[in-house]
Amino acid sequence: MKVVSAEFVSSATEPSKYYKDEALPQVAFAGRSNVGKSSLINRLCGRKKLARTSGTPGRTQLINFFSINNSLLFVDLPGYGYAKVPAEIQRRWRPMVNSYLEDNPALRLLVLIMDIRRGPKEEELSLLAWLAENDIPARVVLTKIDKLKRGQIARERAAAAKNLGVDQEELILFSSVTGQGKEEVWREIRSAAGV
Repeated sequence: MKVVSAEFVSSATEPSKYYKDEALPQVAFAGRSNVGKSSLINRLCGRKKLARTSGTPGRTQLINFFSINNSLLFVDLPGYGYAKVPAEIQRRWRPMVNSYLEDNPALRLLVLIMDIRRGPKEEELSLLAWLAENDIPARVVLTKIDKLKRGQIARERAAAAKNLGVDQEELILFSSVTGQGKEEVWREIRSAAGV
């Protein structure tokens, strides 16, 4: 998909500020802290600084909304699982994200991002199970593939697929450095969001 315009719309921490209007379909991005959510969003949009990136895990602490071509909203959800984030912020994350995900007719797809070198943990398994129970479509993207050799990528993808109970081909391989996987992610987004 050719991105003509991509701009930050707003940040929110409470349900009254969430966009749940079906006028614009939404695609949300979720994952553990430091898996490359912001880098993936930037690469998809062909922008370097649309979503803020940081070498410090746990920097995204709000739900951030981005307008793409005035026809789609990307939603960057706060990362989870980083112990050095203050306990009070960690406690607020789950209810904040749950309240965004629940009863949101505008949400068409959740892209669950995992670092291919780390594999799925309990948080990812629980989130995918919850999404399935709530009829929220999800796709898993394995990032940072540029950090591994081809044989390692194949082994890690197979292991992740086994742990998740899915076929390997369902796991999209992605690199924000090389752009590999960008078109495949966009195909999933276009199909789910109807754009």
